[in-house]
Amino acid sequence: MLTITLREGADLGGFRQAVRRLAAARTAPDEVLWSVGAPSLFGDEAPPSEDGAPVFLPQAVGRLIETVVCHSDPERYALLHRLVWRVLNGERALLDQHADPLVHRLERLDKAVRRDIHKMHAFLRFRALPGPDGGERYVAWFEPDHHIVEAVAPFFVERFESMVWTILTPKGSLHWDRQRLMTGPPAERPDSLADDRFAEGWQRYYESTFNPARVNPTAMRAEMPRKYWANMPETAAIPAMVRSAPTRVQAMLEAEAAVPRRRMPEKAVAAMARQAPESLAELNRLIRRSEPLVPGATRAVLGEGPEGAAIAIVGEQPGDQEDRDGRPFVGPAGQLLTAALEEAGIDRGGLYLTNAVKHFKFIQRGKRRIHQSPTAGEVKHYRWWLMTELGFVRPRLVVALGATAALALSGRPVAVLRERGPMAFDGWSGFVTVHPSYLLRLPGDEERRRAQAAFVADLRRAAALA
Repeated sequence: MLTITLREGADLGGFRQAVRRLAAARTAPDEVLWSVGAPSLFGDEAPPSEDGAPVFLPQAVGRLIETVVCHSDPERYALLHRLVWRVLNGERALLDQHADPLVHRLERLDKAVRRDIHKMHAFLRFRALPGPDGGERYVAWFEPDHHIVEAVAPFFVERFESMVWTILTPKGSLHWDRQRLMTGPPAERPDSLADDRFAEGWQRYYESTFNPARVNPTAMRAEMPRKYWANMPETAAIPAMVRSAPTRVQAMLEAEAAVPRRRMPEKAVAAMARQAPESLAELNRLIRRSEPLVPGATRAVLGEGPEGAAIAIVGEQPGDQEDRDGRPFVGPAGQLLTAALEEAGIDRGGLYLTNAVKHFKFIQRGKRRIHQSPTAGEVKHYRWWLMTELGFVRPRLVVALGATAALALSGRPVAVLRERGPMAFDGWSGFVTVHPSYLLRLPGDEERRRAQAAFVADLRRAAALA
């Protein structure tokens, strides 16, 4: 009997090396005793040797091996060796035989490990502790059923890359210092993991997402077993929420149903037009008080510059930075516009700068707000504001930056690259050129340099026309 001894935990590398040697020697599973940790007292220890030839297995078998070696079952390596032996001896489609006793057992081990990984992803909670250098570090304690510590490491590195953190478990530990991932020995739960300021945040979040109408204690215990509760601060709120659920549901049933409010931009714009503002300041007050006509918007970004400016520049809509600062053309595209104006010899302070759409349209993705182009209908809804605004400014020339601004000013779709140059707008002398954000999106430096030179030339030509 040949004995193969692997290290504690999930020794995937050791198992692969051993399988290559066994396959090269044509050693059957019944001739091998698999051991973990200290060498076995029975049989001959496998002598160290060079790796055998590569063993080619179906991808599904390789994926199953990677998962099952993480299981805590002491027979896992013997079961996997038997699987490999049968596959190499002609049963290439063995994993399709779900009724086979060996396959059935390995699939149960695979499912248990995957469930344990999911629980660690979902139920691990970091606590903030002072670090040795005076900064903050984050420590978490978790008790997995299987040897999954190394398997979950990439998930936590990707999710918390900017933090210094340590994960302690009885089966091993991980430490990330923003640069390197280090593995360590098993640990015991530290006494220092008392509730911190994160605990209150977790509890508030859990309470805000709890739906009393769908409370199901049996399902809750199945999805969030009690063994994890001690390390999850939000679970302190569960008993009170479950007790109050029937009362809250009854209150919801007795409350008068609220009819969803239908947004009607046409009527809103018509109502504002009837107020007939008599000055630019009065129009701006009207814009500030109005409901945004694009989704995601939070505040109106008003035009900026002197009334009576010779040139009014109209862009598409405010961006993320403009929305935060409340000023037009202060983001990356605005900075490029400022540089181009300086190169063209035009004083930005003497221009009137505004946008066809007065609110930032975006969708939220995590912490980022992703710009969304306004539709033709949304541009139409804002057109009354823009034309009224220009009526108070009275520029000699209106410059449209990009297709959205040209659509708002001309009332028709405009192919900017083909029609750039002078254009008659509705009651205004106009000029069409590209939006600075177009230049930012160009891939090559040389192409961007040529396009920026053409943009500066457009600005010089517009200034001459004004």
